[in-house]
Amino acid sequence: MTTLLSTNDIARIVAAHGVPEVLRRMEAAIGADFRRWPEFDKVARVASHSRHGVIELMPVADDSSYSFKYVNGHPGNHRHGLPTVMAFGVLADIATGRPQLLSELTLTTALRTAATSVMAARELARPGARTMALIGNGAQSEFQALAFHHGLGIDTLRVFDTDAAASAKLLRHLGGVCGLQVRVCASSAEAVRGADIVTTLTADKRHAAIVTPEMAEPGMHLNAVGGDCPGKTELHPGVLQRARVFVEYEPQSRVEGDIQQMPAGFAVTELWRVLTGQAAGRTSAAELTVFDSVGFALEDYSALRLMRDLALNLGLGSELDLIPALPDPKDLYAQLTAAAVSETRRLRAA
Repeated sequence: MTTLLSTNDIARIVAAHGVPEVLRRMEAAIGADFRRWPEFDKVARVASHSRHGVIELMPVADDSSYSFKYVNGHPGNHRHGLPTVMAFGVLADIATGRPQLLSELTLTTALRTAATSVMAARELARPGARTMALIGNGAQSEFQALAFHHGLGIDTLRVFDTDAAASAKLLRHLGGVCGLQVRVCASSAEAVRGADIVTTLTADKRHAAIVTPEMAEPGMHLNAVGGDCPGKTELHPGVLQRARVFVEYEPQSRVEGDIQQMPAGFAVTELWRVLTGQAAGRTSAAELTVFDSVGFALEDYSALRLMRDLALNLGLGSELDLIPALPDPKDLYAQLTAAAVSETRRLRAA
């Protein structure tokens, strides 16, 4: 049988442990897997683009487990009452190919993205960072805000969105968080001014310049989360030219990240090399750093395994007969004949 984790199961896991603890465990799980980066079979995600958005498949594997995520990005989905991003994922046994877990990944993706952002900021932001600008206050904004507050000590949040209702929603959700001050700003420039960390989370599928060179101050760390497909960027090229830029998986980021705007030889550093001590993170207080985050399949692998273990400990999840249970594995047709006999008996009894 395959275990199914629903959105309600994931919400119950978070309710049982609390958001800060789940984010802490998520960051630890992702960090542990990034530190064994060479052990994984990695490819850039496969994308199908349309005028409406994008649908992607994200696979990764090591010598014991295989995972993939189905995920979309449709900026106009709010008009249909749907999230911009929706996802589910599978975790399978490498030795047999048996799917062990089928899980929602919409909530989980928001958690793992926020955890990855904090993991990168530990290496790239200035020590003692306390102020963050959050540009784009949609579905993932609370997760980023809480991750940086609880994980990195951010106590002042300056937020902006072109949709005032989105900022009001964010303010409502964060209003009761102890030790976190939230101020709604009138523009991106106002929010960014003087911030230690700038997180961009916009959804429009277009080349944008949310942060321009005059806004990027020495010592800032830019956590660019929203640019995640061809033709979609958030940082002006001039910002990237001034910064040291870090990515997850370079072949994917060259196509989908903010660095798609830059020449092929533009220098970037994969984050796993920093985490393993093979490359430097921030080297001075005045340095401008960028984490060009597009989301990589290894983060979903880590998240699926973590949620599987947390669900097991709480007795959550349900069994799903996704794969036929066959007395003779070579006799697949027997599944049909057994069902036909059962249906005939049911009809006769009726």
